[in-house]
Amino acid sequence: MKKLIRWLAGVLLLINGIGALYGGGSLVLYPDGSGLKLPLSVLQFSPFSDFLIPGIILFSVNGVLSLIVFVCLIVEARHYAWFIIAQGSILFGWILTQVLMIQGIGTLHYIFGSIGLLLMLLGLLLVKIMGVTKSTSIQ
Repeated sequence: MKKLIRWLAGVLLLINGIGALYGGGSLVLYPDGSGLKLPLSVLQFSPFSDFLIPGIILFSVNGVLSLIVFVCLIVEARHYAWFIIAQGSILFGWILTQVLMIQGIGTLHYIFGSIGLLLMLLGLLLVKIMGVTKSTSIQ
């Protein structure tokens, strides 16, 4: 069971990471949105005048960070299950913020919002299976 959960989490981390590198990179290279055929009008309710800052955030926080968490999963770094939970939370928060800022929702929001929730769930299952507890006390 643990192997299946790890495999699924790895696939989802790769989908998120590669997608965010592509999308974020495109937004950085083409801040007018032309690389992804996104009109600037989707930003009318956001604090941004173009896609540069969202692109940088998407590339680094959901792209690079997701791939770092993937590597932690592969090498079974200490607390990797918690990193998966954190990455799922970051992704879900990103999607929620995006939906609120653009005041609209599309298919990719549902897909990546679901991926974020699944990552949180899979990370929690790994924590439970591994019997890891998050200690907050100093001894």
